[in-house]
Amino acid sequence: MPRITSIEPGFYRIPLPTVLTDSMHGEMRAFELNTVRIRDSDGAEGVGYTFTVGRNGAAIDTILARELPEMMDGEEADEIERLWHKAWWALHYGGRGGPTVLALSAFDIALWDIKAKRANLPLWKALGGFDPKVPCYAGGIDLDLSLDKLLRQTDDNLGKGFRAIKMKVGRANLFEDVERVKAMREHLGAGFPLMVDANMKWSVDGAIRAARALQPFDLTWLEEPTIPDDPAGHARIVREGGLPIAAGENLRTLWEFKLYVAGGAVTYPEPDVTNCGGVTPFMKIAHLAEAFNLPVTSHGAHDVTVHLLAACPNRSYLEAHGFGLERYIAEPLKIQDGFALAPDRPGHGIAFDWSGLDKIRA
Repeated sequence: MPRITSIEPGFYRIPLPTVLTDSMHGEMRAFELNTVRIRDSDGAEGVGYTFTVGRNGAAIDTILARELPEMMDGEEADEIERLWHKAWWALHYGGRGGPTVLALSAFDIALWDIKAKRANLPLWKALGGFDPKVPCYAGGIDLDLSLDKLLRQTDDNLGKGFRAIKMKVGRANLFEDVERVKAMREHLGAGFPLMVDANMKWSVDGAIRAARALQPFDLTWLEEPTIPDDPAGHARIVREGGLPIAAGENLRTLWEFKLYVAGGAVTYPEPDVTNCGGVTPFMKIAHLAEAFNLPVTSHGAHDVTVHLLAACPNRSYLEAHGFGLERYIAEPLKIQDGFALAPDRPGHGIAFDWSGLDKIRA
């Protein structure tokens, strides 16, 4: 069996073409990218990655550089489930979440990349295969854009092939959110899939008030209406707000998702493969949602996540995230008539421009 011979981390700061804003993170001018390259005794290489909104990337890099190589040297690369649990429990006491889980996510993605490459299969087929055409929406990080710029951005996304749009809400005055959503609905027309994202802005009561105010605009979902630490509050918003609720990008474990799903606190579970522990728990979360007859969506890292949703019969929409890697990968995600197309290249098929990235090392 092939054994792990090296684990090589990378840490980069990716400048954004334009300043992006949401209700809680403020202005974002760059994001951090952490990569990991795993090589095995057969000469195969797998690549994984995770990202932050601008802080804690150095902590992730340290875990990938110091902790994982020490515990994984010589391990059998194909035994992904065992290696996941070995890392989880070895790192648990000093880091049950946060940078530790983001580092583990990148490591797990790389292991799955190697496994699928060895089978000469694209990752979505290695995970079982369902449908390589995945419904996809453009996720705008656009809270502070003027209404005119917001609508122009929307038209640009429509021109790129998107047939579903998400916009930010959570401005200081709820009336402004309502007016912007109303204008977007009129611009897109009746029946066009439209989502809104509050990025944890409101209290539970404030979220219920906002959801009720936004009810007339036929939203696909309201995302992250309040903090992730309050599943009971989310359940109240689901019951009393009158809108479907998407949540999960800030949940870090399968067990946190269990609390939300079993507690009726979410309509669209929304794991992020780069921060929930990787491909291994992402697929478990998707199957948990399936058992409760819930559609699963995703957050971030669309170039790898398209494979995961392409293997899920209960997938809803893939998010094409504002933190894109198009400038640093060989073949960016293809969008066609509202669908993202999972590639047929072996593994996840993401080929980084390492020399280009080397110029922006953090």
